[in-house]
Amino acid sequence: MDTFEDYYMITQNDLEEIKESISTEDLPTAVSRIREYLRKQDLVELNVGVTGESGSGKSTFVNAFRGLGDEDEGSAETGPVETTMEPKAYLHPKYKNVKVWDLPGIGTPNFKADEYLQQVEFERYDFFIIIASDRFRECHTHLAKEIMRMGKKFYFVRSKIDASITAEKRKKNFDLNKTLDVIREDCVNGLRKIGIKDPVVFLISNFELGKYDLNLLEEKMEEELPQHKRRVLLLALPNITQKINEKKKEALEQNIGKVAFLSACVATVPIPGLSVAVDLAIVAREIEIYYSTFGLDDPSLQMLCERSGKTIEEFKSLMKSPLRGGINPASLLSLVGAVSVVGAESTVEYILSLVPILGTVVAGGLSYLTVSTMLRRALNDIAEDARNVLNASLETEV
Repeated sequence: MDTFEDYYMITQNDLEEIKESISTEDLPTAVSRIREYLRKQDLVELNVGVTGESGSGKSTFVNAFRGLGDEDEGSAETGPVETTMEPKAYLHPKYKNVKVWDLPGIGTPNFKADEYLQQVEFERYDFFIIIASDRFRECHTHLAKEIMRMGKKFYFVRSKIDASITAEKRKKNFDLNKTLDVIREDCVNGLRKIGIKDPVVFLISNFELGKYDLNLLEEKMEEELPQHKRRVLLLALPNITQKINEKKKEALEQNIGKVAFLSACVATVPIPGLSVAVDLAIVAREIEIYYSTFGLDDPSLQMLCERSGKTIEEFKSLMKSPLRGGINPASLLSLVGAVSVVGAESTVEYILSLVPILGTVVAGGLSYLTVSTMLRRALNDIAEDARNVLNASLETEV
């Protein structure tokens, strides 16, 4: 079991990353470099192309991928007939640099994969989701082969799994796992027969996105994306499985060292009882990102209430973070309690030995340790609150 120190302590990796980021530069240049790194991180674009035959659930997937229902504001138009005539970008409600594109349907009698990809301007997409609501057909494989030829990634998604499961449940000897295996194997065999070597198919329900193969699809997309785009994908995914939330926490942890460095170097607010000051505005901004990423901000909780039948008050009663009542100087300073336990002199000396530039700031090493500890504690608490809220929503979701 992790000790208190393990839970909150800044890690050697954090320090090594800071050391590497700033090299031997002077303090103003180092601060500027870290600021620019964090700014650019939020500008990285992710473009996802979603395609398939008419009626396969493309538009509903576009909505679900962005955490929206079909009738929510900003959702893609859905219907039993093809409603998409031209590629249309739908922005993520929180991350405007993430665009999920609803592409025109495939499978018409005169369909030609190469012409289709030119029409939808294939080069703009980071990867494609190819959706089928039943068996995959030759139009899907023609498209997949052309996407491969053009050097892009794609993922086969078998949608409407919930409808297939409902139909199978009528049988006496229904077994969920066996049914899923049969559907997956049928899709894989069908793709092999029409020319796809070693196909992988992800089973998805657009209306219960957290079930079935969403985690596997996320892992595959993350694995195959360039490093700088993985964080964007993780933060943009809806908060509907514990595994995704754990990955989000890991992604957010990677910035703690850099944010702590900034706050320590632009120190403005003295911490009572310690010879140290921090920039609380920088800390507050980062913690606001944590709440938004985990869907614990009020607009996100309101949407969750509509789907689960619970009230915001019920969800907030599950939250234990000292920040749950609001992010303000008093609640932020309550996070400093951990520093008295972990802020040993030897730890500060170790920080300064790895990042000596912090020594140019008064009590820079201790400021850095203080902010690191505050952020790590806040992130751990908020991630735990997100776990409890998700569990409660899954118990009552309607």
